[in-house]
Amino acid sequence: MADNVVRVCAQSEVASETVKAFEVGDHRLAVFNIGGKFYITDDECTHASASLAEGMLEDGVIECCLHFGAFDVKTGAVKAPPASVALRTYQVVLKGDDIFVDLDKNAAGEPA
Repeated sequence: MADNVVRVCAQSEVASETVKAFEVGDHRLAVFNIGGKFYITDDECTHASASLAEGMLEDGVIECCLHFGAFDVKTGAVKAPPASVALRTYQVVLKGDDIFVDLDKNAAGEPA
């Protein structure tokens, strides 16, 4: 694996249709399980310092618990104000029961 591909957690640690935050080096990441598919974004809302893992996940959209800004988990796109800056996504790598993240690539596999 590439140098910046690191283990985040076991797949079993993130129940279906939930989100959970994990510390990975100096990153705090949110891991989402939507219909058995995993997505990883930064955990911090781009509008204000709030954990997205504490927000409401519905239909692939995470809503921040602080000011209710919302983001598309798959793309990071802003779905509701006051958020105006897209959320950083990461490429997910599954190996066995483990979830890894490529810190150099976005969800589409492109360089970040």
